[in-house]
Amino acid sequence: MKIIGAIDDETRCEHYHSPNDRIAIKFKCCGAYFSCYQCHAQYGCGQVKVWPRDKFHDQAILCGHCKATLSINDYLASGYSCPSCDAAFNPGCALHSHLYFAKK
Repeated sequence: MKIIGAIDDETRCEHYHSPNDRIAIKFKCCGAYFSCYQCHAQYGCGQVKVWPRDKFHDQAILCGHCKATLSINDYLASGYSCPSCDAAFNPGCALHSHLYFAKK
């Protein structure tokens, strides 16, 4: 699976590349996986659509460590680690959740 913006095998990008920056997000507007919202703005479809709450069961998150796909609900409930491999996710991503997901 191609992750747009990824510069390493765990989906880190030029914008976010700490050890815990290891998820990619399938964007609702284009259905493509991007490392972050800035990569989508730079390389994406030019649209911005957030995932509506009734679609939070969709598989839209990719763990860059084990390559498991997670539903949005599973990701939001994960406690910032992959439920499949326990790799840590960056808790700072929550600051940008409004750019990806409709507010609760």
